[in-house]
Amino acid sequence: MTKSTRSSDTVRADRGDQADIQAVSRVSQILSLFEPATPEVTAGEVAERLGLNRTTAYRYCTSLVAAGLLERSAGGGYVPGGLLLQLGAFAIGHRRVVNLAPRHMRALSRATRTSAVLSLWGLTGPVVSRVEEDVSAAVIVSVRVGSHLPLDTAQSKVFLAYHADQLSMGRLMANLPGQAQEELRADVERVRAVGHCSAMGTPGIVAVAAPVFDEYGICATMAVVAPDNTLAMSDDAPELRAVVDAARALTRELGGHYRPDDPEQQAVEGPQA
Repeated sequence: MTKSTRSSDTVRADRGDQADIQAVSRVSQILSLFEPATPEVTAGEVAERLGLNRTTAYRYCTSLVAAGLLERSAGGGYVPGGLLLQLGAFAIGHRRVVNLAPRHMRALSRATRTSAVLSLWGLTGPVVSRVEEDVSAAVIVSVRVGSHLPLDTAQSKVFLAYHADQLSMGRLMANLPGQAQEELRADVERVRAVGHCSAMGTPGIVAVAAPVFDEYGICATMAVVAPDNTLAMSDDAPELRAVVDAARALTRELGGHYRPDDPEQQAVEGPQA
């Protein structure tokens, strides 16, 4: 009888563990629905996008509100809550690159008369983490901190080229339709070859980006953004050299290597044994 009781207790415990894991996974799925294009969701939208019934979706949303991870909006939907914002700010604030980057970004912004943008990798793409604007420029391109950048941006292509988890990067690109996927893969290969990326994002706005590395690999992208009539996309543009130099300088300060195949780095270090 004792053995049977222990067996039943073990089964119940296993089921409880599985339910806890499923609940955590579901919460992660709900929170990942939020992005710049989707700042608010309803319980009905959660149910539809995650394949839940409305009652279950509503129960999850109200529980997340009670925990401070979501808040009710004036329109009756749900938006990211105070605890979620606090955790996000805490995580970003403890990234060493965010603390060291401002000096380099201010110099880059002044030298190019553009907005300098630092992005970190989020769940499925780069997230803008800091912006330095040149207030003396005739036209200022403003980028909102917290913006999630799509995969066709210069910053995304740089991350796709150098991210340590290339299997996950491949899965992200595989979600795109055929032609767009082929074009993106070609662009990523070019980034690996030249070490930087220039791309048109929002119509009329150009971004020029380069990778920043710490001792573990790519940790951020440094970029400048400006109207296409003031920022060239060519490989010999002075703004591109300024971006690469700023990314290289920040990389050195972080204790990383700019690129393993970087000709300038190889020239400094000399031939390897």
